[in-house]
Amino acid sequence: MAKGMGNLLKQAQQMQAKMAKIQEEVGARTVEAAAGGGMVKVVANGRQEILSISIEPQVVDPDDIDMLQDLVVAAVNQALKEAGEMMAAEMGKVTGGIKVPGLTL
Repeated sequence: MAKGMGNLLKQAQQMQAKMAKIQEEVGARTVEAAAGGGMVKVVANGRQEILSISIEPQVVDPDDIDMLQDLVVAAVNQALKEAGEMMAAEMGKVTGGIKVPGLTL
Protein backbone atom coordinates (compact mmCIF):
# COMPACT_ATOMS: atom_id res chain seq x y z
CA MET A 1 0.00 0.00 0.00
CA ALA A 2 2.83 2.40 0.85
CA LYS A 3 4.34 1.90 -2.62
CA GLY A 4 1.05 2.89 -4.24
CA MET A 5 0.88 6.04 -2.13
CA GLY A 6 4.48 6.85 -3.06
CA ASN A 7 3.65 6.56 -6.75
CA LEU A 8 0.58 8.71 -6.31
CA LEU A 9 2.62 11.36 -4.52
CA LYS A 10 5.27 11.25 -7.25
CA GLN A 11 2.59 11.69 -9.94
CA ALA A 12 1.09 14.63 -8.04
CA GLN A 13 4.51 16.26 -7.78
CA GLN A 14 5.11 15.76 -11.51
CA MET A 15 1.73 17.30 -12.32
CA GLN A 16 2.48 20.24 -10.02
CA ALA A 17 5.81 20.82 -11.79
CA LYS A 18 4.13 20.67 -15.21
CA MET A 19 1.46 23.13 -14.08
CA ALA A 20 4.08 25.56 -12.76
CA LYS A 21 5.94 25.38 -16.08
CA ILE A 22 2.76 25.98 -18.05
CA GLN A 23 1.80 28.92 -15.84
CA GLU A 24 5.21 30.45 -16.53
CA GLU A 25 5.04 29.81 -20.28
CA VAL A 26 1.44 30.97 -20.69
CA GLY A 27 2.12 33.94 -18.44
CA ALA A 28 4.54 35.20 -21.06
CA ARG A 29 2.00 34.88 -23.91
CA THR A 30 -0.26 37.75 -24.83
CA VAL A 31 -3.78 38.25 -26.09
CA GLU A 32 -5.27 41.34 -27.71
CA ALA A 33 -8.88 42.39 -27.42
CA ALA A 34 -10.67 45.33 -28.99
CA ALA A 35 -13.86 47.32 -28.57
CA GLY A 36 -15.61 49.90 -30.67
CA GLY A 37 -14.64 48.25 -33.93
CA GLY A 38 -10.96 48.27 -32.98
CA MET A 39 -10.93 51.86 -31.74
CA VAL A 40 -9.74 50.71 -28.30
CA LYS A 41 -7.28 47.80 -28.07
CA VAL A 42 -5.93 46.13 -24.95
CA VAL A 43 -3.06 43.66 -24.66
CA ALA A 44 -2.91 41.35 -21.64
CA ASN A 45 -0.61 38.50 -20.71
CA GLY A 46 -1.44 35.04 -19.41
CA ARG A 47 -1.03 36.29 -15.84
CA GLN A 48 -4.03 38.55 -16.55
CA GLU A 49 -1.95 41.71 -16.38
CA ILE A 50 -2.74 44.58 -18.74
CA LEU A 51 0.37 45.36 -20.79
CA SER A 52 -0.94 48.11 -23.02
CA ILE A 53 -4.00 50.08 -24.06
CA SER A 54 -4.20 51.91 -27.36
CA ILE A 55 -6.94 54.38 -28.23
CA GLU A 56 -7.52 55.73 -31.73
CA PRO A 57 -7.64 59.56 -31.67
CA GLN A 58 -11.00 59.74 -33.46
CA VAL A 59 -12.75 57.96 -30.58
CA VAL A 60 -11.65 60.67 -28.12
CA ASP A 61 -14.60 63.05 -27.88
CA PRO A 62 -14.46 65.50 -24.96
CA ASP A 63 -18.25 65.70 -25.09
CA ASP A 64 -18.66 61.92 -24.73
CA ILE A 65 -16.13 60.71 -22.18
CA ASP A 66 -18.61 58.07 -21.00
CA MET A 67 -18.43 56.26 -24.35
CA LEU A 68 -14.63 56.15 -24.23
CA GLN A 69 -14.67 54.84 -20.67
CA ASP A 70 -17.16 52.15 -21.65
CA LEU A 71 -14.99 51.09 -24.59
CA VAL A 72 -11.89 50.85 -22.39
CA VAL A 73 -13.75 48.78 -19.79
CA ALA A 74 -15.16 46.48 -22.49
CA ALA A 75 -11.76 45.94 -24.10
CA VAL A 76 -10.03 45.33 -20.75
CA ASN A 77 -12.69 42.85 -19.63
CA GLN A 78 -12.46 40.98 -22.94
CA ALA A 79 -8.65 40.83 -22.77
CA LEU A 80 -8.74 39.48 -19.21
CA LYS A 81 -11.38 36.92 -20.19
CA GLU A 82 -9.29 35.72 -23.13
CA ALA A 83 -6.13 35.56 -21.00
CA GLY A 84 -7.97 33.47 -18.40
CA GLU A 85 -9.37 31.16 -21.06
CA MET A 86 -5.90 30.72 -22.57
CA MET A 87 -4.48 29.72 -19.17
CA ALA A 88 -7.43 27.42 -18.41
CA ALA A 89 -7.09 25.66 -21.77
CA GLU A 90 -3.40 24.98 -21.24
CA MET A 91 -3.89 23.84 -17.65
CA GLY A 92 -6.73 21.60 -18.79
CA LYS A 93 -4.25 19.74 -20.98
CA VAL A 94 -2.25 18.81 -17.87
CA THR A 95 -5.10 18.17 -15.46
CA GLY A 96 -7.34 16.45 -17.98
CA GLY A 97 -10.10 18.90 -17.10
CA ILE A 98 -10.02 18.01 -13.41
CA LYS A 99 -10.52 21.00 -11.14
CA VAL A 100 -7.49 21.39 -8.87
CA PRO A 101 -8.22 23.08 -5.52
CA GLY A 102 -6.21 26.26 -5.02
CA LEU A 103 -5.43 26.63 -8.72
CA THR A 104 -6.74 29.90 -10.06
CA LEU A 105 -7.35 29.94 -13.78
